[in-house]
Amino acid sequence: MLDVTHEEWLRRAEELDLSGVHHIDGADEPGGGGSYTVVSPRNGQVLTQVADGGHAEVDTAVAAARRAFDSGPWPRLTPIDRGRALLRIADLLEEHRDRLALTISLEMGKPITDAYAIELRAAINTFRWYGQLADKVTDESPHTAPDALALVTREPAGVVGAVVPWNFPLTLASWKVAPALAAGCTVVLKPSENSPLSALLLGRLATEAGLPPGVLNVVTGDGPTAGRAIGLHPDVDVLAFTGSTAVGRHFLRYAADSNLKRVWLELGGKSPNIILPDAPDLEKAAATAAWGIFFNQGEMCTAPSRLLVHSSVAERVTEAIVERARKLRVGDPLDPATEMGALVGEGHLERVRKHIGTGLHEGARLRTGGDRTLTESGGSFLRPTVFDRVDPGMRLAREEIFGPVLSVLTFEDLDEAVALANATEYGLAAGLWTSDLSTAHRVSRALKAGTVWVNCYEEGDLTVPFGGMKQSGNGRDKSAHALEKYTELKTTWIQL
Repeated sequence: MLDVTHEEWLRRAEELDLSGVHHIDGADEPGGGGSYTVVSPRNGQVLTQVADGGHAEVDTAVAAARRAFDSGPWPRLTPIDRGRALLRIADLLEEHRDRLALTISLEMGKPITDAYAIELRAAINTFRWYGQLADKVTDESPHTAPDALALVTREPAGVVGAVVPWNFPLTLASWKVAPALAAGCTVVLKPSENSPLSALLLGRLATEAGLPPGVLNVVTGDGPTAGRAIGLHPDVDVLAFTGSTAVGRHFLRYAADSNLKRVWLELGGKSPNIILPDAPDLEKAAATAAWGIFFNQGEMCTAPSRLLVHSSVAERVTEAIVERARKLRVGDPLDPATEMGALVGEGHLERVRKHIGTGLHEGARLRTGGDRTLTESGGSFLRPTVFDRVDPGMRLAREEIFGPVLSVLTFEDLDEAVALANATEYGLAAGLWTSDLSTAHRVSRALKAGTVWVNCYEEGDLTVPFGGMKQSGNGRDKSAHALEKYTELKTTWIQL
């Protein structure tokens, strides 16, 4: 991929076959409903028509998953055989890596370099990791009295409904699908209506890799219809969702109104990034802060959107970020030189611009950005945006914007920094920059966040869990802990 030019990506985009039909029970299924249009945010042009799934299509997919779980071979395979199937999926993702990266870049505006090197790497590694883990999970035999034997076994939970967003369409789908499959569950996956095409390709590749019919089904459609149908379905045993906190509340209600299915939520964030004066490298801290908020167009639940910086170094750090923002190359997602692509669509761009307008109205100072760019392209492009003089009570400091908009707040001492960091309904992630080991430990323990990065941001691998506290959700993706969402513990007590 590294030697593919902009012109070559454009040529490949013209020739790309984008199938927009559901993948159910091991086969492509057009469904009986209508269709909707998928528009590329890079130029506002139509990519294709996609099947608009409703209750009937969800019923068909869930019924296929139910049959595959209740009477099919998948839950009854040995764990090592399930692991081998996941490894075959990883191999096919690698084989089709260019095509998948191009599809993601077209459907949601991510730079092609990031789609190939970051998104696809994460998806491939996820299937490989859980493929290798599948036969490494052991049951328990607690010590009992001599006249009894106790067994604690992990059993697959059943049919999993996975509803995932558009910002990392394959990464987040893989974080749900791979551990669910490794556990022996069957899956109905509903991607965002903004980014359905890469998920449909994943479903077809999984079937090509040898998954039995019904084990992985992909249904496209919108959240209020297809997503709601999955949430309310009495034959879905587990619901795994990544998206907004508002929609997460809906899924909890759907579970209460149906079969009390377990609901696992990875929701929004307003992550603080704390820079202390003793940061080991202020230039690196500023560069990482800029990268973190502008990466993926700021469309990340973990984005360090609140920069909390000590007043003694605030201007130095802020100016360094502003300089980087002004130099950042915003451009066509299919150009390998592009550093920041298009926001996912016009509707989302206007929501982000509304937040910017609110920040100006509330009195924050706009240091750079704030306006559209590349309007002649027809795409949804926004300049990297930095505000300072942000008050903790402003909406800029409280609400998730999900765009390339940084809010800079200052503090005078460590206690104030921790209080500011925790003054949010969210608790997904946080960053801390300090040279003092004791400070690193004390502050990381005090921060109410599922992940704390010290002297870095967005680092880690599949060995560590990912998820949030407070209104950022529950449960964990990644690591062996993800299997807990898709298994049931059974106790068997044998009197000898």
